[in-house]
Amino acid sequence: MMETMLTPPAALEALLFAEGGPIEKKRLCSLLGLKETELKVALKALIQQLDGHGVSVIETETEVEMRTARDAVAIVKKLRESELSRDLGKASMETLAVIAYQTGTTRGEIDWVRGVNSSASLRTLLMRGLIKSREDERDKRRIRYSLTTDALAYLGISSIEELPRAKEFMKSV
Repeated sequence: MMETMLTPPAALEALLFAEGGPIEKKRLCSLLGLKETELKVALKALIQQLDGHGVSVIETETEVEMRTARDAVAIVKKLRESELSRDLGKASMETLAVIAYQTGTTRGEIDWVRGVNSSASLRTLLMRGLIKSREDERDKRRIRYSLTTDALAYLGISSIEELPRAKEFMKSV
């Protein structure tokens, strides 16, 4: 069973919130120390607990994800619109830089370079059209990110080759 004092639905909620995306049911069972049938019970309890709240659980045959509830769409849309009108923050700029210098990078690689979870920054960059995502050809479970032409325009360059290199920075310091 679980090594935590949380109930299975509460622990499940914590994992789904922390992941910020879909998690395979098999992985959830492993993380929580639950059997498949116990996970189904915990999922059902969590779904019932979240009824009438701002988030809900989305479930496929193999994955589970926590998302904004249908009733909260209008208010979240207002947030996204205001988010899109602001300048990019430091976290999003860092994420954009990692993608710019390492085209075709995964979220895991971005997180490793930055040392923090980059899912919110990736979402912001995707919503603004500054990056695009594609499935990794070798590992279909991973997504690779790269810059769009809008990102190049945002950065004031016409190609990746125009990005400054480390040698250039060292000369100016």
